[in-house]
Amino acid sequence: MAAIDATSAQVTLAKKTKKSGIERTEAKWGLIFISPWLFGFMVFTFFPIIASLIFSMTNYNPIHADQMVFVGLNNYIHMFEDPMIGKSILVTLKFAAISVPLSLALPLGLAVLVNSKNLFAKNVFRTLFYMPYMIPVVAGVVVWGGILNSDSGWLNLFLKNVFGIIGPRWFQDENVPTELYEAATVDGAGGIRKFFSITVPMITPIIFYNLVLALIGSFQYFTQAYIISNGRGDPNFATMFYNLYLYQQSFSYLNMGFGCAMAWAMFIVVLLLTIVLFATSRRWVYYAGGD
Repeated sequence: MAAIDATSAQVTLAKKTKKSGIERTEAKWGLIFISPWLFGFMVFTFFPIIASLIFSMTNYNPIHADQMVFVGLNNYIHMFEDPMIGKSILVTLKFAAISVPLSLALPLGLAVLVNSKNLFAKNVFRTLFYMPYMIPVVAGVVVWGGILNSDSGWLNLFLKNVFGIIGPRWFQDENVPTELYEAATVDGAGGIRKFFSITVPMITPIIFYNLVLALIGSFQYFTQAYIISNGRGDPNFATMFYNLYLYQQSFSYLNMGFGCAMAWAMFIVVLLLTIVLFATSRRWVYYAGGD
């Protein structure tokens, strides 16, 4: 009996050793394959982020780099003294107050419209609405197929590991089950009642996702304002968005240290707002099959 146990233990040990060897090999090849991305991330993202944090505590000017001096939190303090900071924040907040609701309501309205049974030639309208997004079809399908994979996609893994939420099966389940509408019809519910009692609650995860992206995007608004005003924020600073003023300070006036401080301040504000959205999402976002 002891001999059998010893043999079994040796076989188990051999299997574990073999498995660990395979895992090491797979890990090595995995690192080799992602090494180009890791190199790009470190060189073009991580190191610049750390450098910007360091520069935000200096008076760095790229033309006079040899005269750089550590100034501590002076750049951040100066943000409260600069009147243009307040104006640019106000312009950005006004834009966010308009653009975020519209970016959620308008697509939702179009989605309800093209799913209406009474819409004439709705398949034609669906095609026209989505045609601009069909050009990079192969790349888009591959990328989003990986992101939204119900088992291994990073979006569902993120929801599960961070918030304890079981994400939906994005490509297997319909957003709003048709049986809910059928049951509501039997109960005598009209179109408006179905929309607010069934459609909206069932798509709140999508609304929440778009809300976060829209909020972040509104604080990053730059290109259109720069082109329209030639980078000046005309007329009378009405288009002086926060990012446009950040660009002026960093690349027009070469106050790179102050610009880096502005960038980090914006990052902290957007991060806090995003955390607040995630904290409140438990009260109004409904995940089918979740808690």
